[in-house]
Amino acid sequence: MTPELRRTLGVFDAVVVGLGAMVGAGIFVALGPAAGAAGAGLLPALGVAAVVAYCNAMASARLAARYPASGGTYVYGRERLGPFWGYLAGWAFVVGKTASCAAMALTVGAYVWPEHAHAVAVAAVVALTAVNYRGVQKSALLTRVIVAVVLAVLAAVVTASAGAGRAGRLGLDGDVAAGGVLQAAGLLFFAFAGYARLATLGEEVRDPERTIPRAVPIALGIALAVYAAVAVCVLAVLGAEGLAASGAPLADAARAADADWLVPVVTVGAAVAALGSLLSLILGVSRTTLAMARDGHLPATLAAVHPRFRVPHHAELAVGAVVALVAATADVRGAIGFSSFCVLVYYGVANASAWTLGRRERPLAALGLVGCGALAFALPPTAVLAGVGVLAVGVVAYAVSRGRPAHPRP
Repeated sequence: MTPELRRTLGVFDAVVVGLGAMVGAGIFVALGPAAGAAGAGLLPALGVAAVVAYCNAMASARLAARYPASGGTYVYGRERLGPFWGYLAGWAFVVGKTASCAAMALTVGAYVWPEHAHAVAVAAVVALTAVNYRGVQKSALLTRVIVAVVLAVLAAVVTASAGAGRAGRLGLDGDVAAGGVLQAAGLLFFAFAGYARLATLGEEVRDPERTIPRAVPIALGIALAVYAAVAVCVLAVLGAEGLAASGAPLADAARAADADWLVPVVTVGAAVAALGSLLSLILGVSRTTLAMARDGHLPATLAAVHPRFRVPHHAELAVGAVVALVAATADVRGAIGFSSFCVLVYYGVANASAWTLGRRERPLAALGLVGCGALAFALPPTAVLAGVGVLAVGVVAYAVSRGRPAHPRP
């Protein structure tokens, strides 16, 4: 029998972990590409992404309360739909979130030292893997500091932009194409996907039946409020075209608002936000890797739990090594669409699993499942093709792994 992880996270820390995963990813990375896809439909796209995220959050919260173990939807799919669907969710999560980790690491590098972004990205991955190795509570404490800094920076941007922005530049009266809105919503979903980090940490949350259903919607609600405020203000200052063309929209919004003093603050805030997201992402991917290794779908050594720190240390080291390799070679924008496709598949399995819980869960689960499918296939064709190809590789790997003996679960 493998030892269980240590339950140390309460509601507050759980909310902070979720916020750390969400806030860093979306505001500094996804707004520009989403504006390019949706144009005048950016704000409706944000609303669509939020609705799908809410459905997924409720499905994840209810399932996590029922199955408070590491692995998230990998566990729910396995228990509610069967081993294959659980495996598919776990594969999609590990691959998609590895791309997310690389995107966040490269965001750190792009802001801290653009000329050597890849080197900085690799260093960030190594440093945060070392933090996670020391235990989830240390990760939660660091995430508290990161979330506080990021929220303060975003508040400063909103305040500076609110006075300089013009409501007419929101473009609400422009032409809006349904396809562009859906594609932008799929890209913006990348920004919301961190809310279920708590589900993957279910084995490390105190009183999970009560804590997880409370923490998930709280974290999602706070993130949505922050996203909406920032999107409105930045869009009012830059306009849809300016936002789409900007590589650093919050910094450009500060310049356009005649708040040049804020630009270096935004630069630091972007780097810190990406670090917070990367920290939480590595946590989630390593826990899903642990769960899949326990079932024999990945090498059994990845199911090892450190005797002192009570973390899946082999899984964390393996995830850190793979992310560092991807961060040394990948492109930050190319990773967003691919990651979104894989993660939408993951949440599709979560909604299908929640459907089986009972009649009360079915309306939101059905809406979430349809929403995930619509957003996934509205993404850029290259992202869809890459995602389908990787999932196909996973199906082949599943057929091979079925012959391996499972590692005992606690």
